[in-house]
Amino acid sequence: MPREPVASSSLKGIPRGVWALGFVSLFMDVSSEMIHALLPVYLVVGLGASMVAVGFIEGIAEATAMIVRIFSGALSDWLGKRKLLAAIGYGMAAFAKPIFPLATGLGWIVAARFIDRIGKGVRGAPRDALVADLTPPAIRGAAFGLRQSLDTVGAFVGPLLAIALMALTASNFIAVFWIAVIPAFIAFFLIVFAVREPPRPETAGSERPTVSLATAKRLPAMFWVVVAIGSVLTLSRFSEAFLILRAQQLGLAIALVPVILVVMNVVYAVTAYPAGVWSDRFGRRGMLLAGVAALLAADIVLALSTNVAAALAGTALWGLHMGLTQGLLAALIADATPADLRGTAFGIFAFASGLTLLAASVIAGALWDAFGPQATFVAGAGFTALAMIGIALVPMKAQTPDAAG
Repeated sequence: MPREPVASSSLKGIPRGVWALGFVSLFMDVSSEMIHALLPVYLVVGLGASMVAVGFIEGIAEATAMIVRIFSGALSDWLGKRKLLAAIGYGMAAFAKPIFPLATGLGWIVAARFIDRIGKGVRGAPRDALVADLTPPAIRGAAFGLRQSLDTVGAFVGPLLAIALMALTASNFIAVFWIAVIPAFIAFFLIVFAVREPPRPETAGSERPTVSLATAKRLPAMFWVVVAIGSVLTLSRFSEAFLILRAQQLGLAIALVPVILVVMNVVYAVTAYPAGVWSDRFGRRGMLLAGVAALLAADIVLALSTNVAAALAGTALWGLHMGLTQGLLAALIADATPADLRGTAFGIFAFASGLTLLAASVIAGALWDAFGPQATFVAGAGFTALAMIGIALVPMKAQTPDAAG
């Protein structure tokens, strides 16, 4: 997939709106992860919830976000207003945050998580489509890589802040939850005041896209190829919870369990932007293959690990895979999709990925229970090898004629 030369792939060349969206993601992730890192323990210890209740809350929250994504993306195409929906989504998440420290029972926590995840579902696809709308095609990989990198910084800063604040406040959950409200509202104000939406592209014409079979048929074959590749990679990857379980099984102390996600997200954050730049300069396929190779190596290392150090090495490779592929997959969606259907495309991709992640985690858990952890990661390696073969063999066009927008 040859790419046009990149004259402005440095950080200074990234549009200001993309920077703003990256910091919106960073602050919201800091807020969310500060709460989510502590919430399961708070539910059980502070509110006396059962493990079944914890599973129910998390399950319904993630399922809600997954379902909403596909409709919010299509709605952003129909309205021609990405920022409005993204701001509504971030606003819902921000205004849900104070419910956590104010909650006096399990019902309030369920409501807060429900609102928060609806907000995540509403904002995801319109935000990604907005990044594509704001960015010239020649630096699209860099733009998505930067946003993903900033988002992932929040994913490891949040838990670290939660740990530090719990130590400083003598394990005062409520105080930490109140502090987490602050970055959520910073994110909301940033998207409202620091992001400007470009004009609706003329290619959209007078007919507005709708959620229909006819609209889906307008999405090119290359889009569905990317969806298929992303789905197989998700089957290979399953939930990061299995990384934590593997490290714990190999002897990692429970108090140090957050280190696993910190290691993964640090590597993820450091590599996401350079991976995007390299994909702009040298092509998407090669970078995607490198990312898949990193996942294959991670699965093999985690399957063969006999100590915590090896599990940490496998986790770092997992983070490398995420950094090399996640922003790149978003750039591929933007490359392949007509400008007026980007919201729909990102919504479908997120929906397919969510369904596949659910299936992958169930399969991984079943293999773990039946045959042990090695079987889970060996199966992941098998799916990864299939994805690698598919990426190497399937033709990939750089973009459709009207995808540049």
